[in-house]
Amino acid sequence: MATPPRRPTNPFAAAEAAFKPVKKPAAPIREPSAAPNVRELVSIRIDRAVLDHFQEDGPGWQDRINDALRQWVAAKG
Repeated sequence: MATPPRRPTNPFAAAEAAFKPVKKPAAPIREPSAAPNVRELVSIRIDRAVLDHFQEDGPGWQDRINDALRQWVAAKG
């Protein structure tokens, strides 16, 4: 036989190989940013009432949330 058959000779082994768990690559190591106070893009879930409170004064609501969180961190530490 010059070329191997297209189908595997052992279907059970082929099925096992097809459903073998794939190793996920390790998450990259996050290095701290070089510049202080650099903002990071994140995604968080916030209660609708909290979001409405910060958005009711219009644009800049993300800055207001950041300022409130910064004040809370300063008060904790």
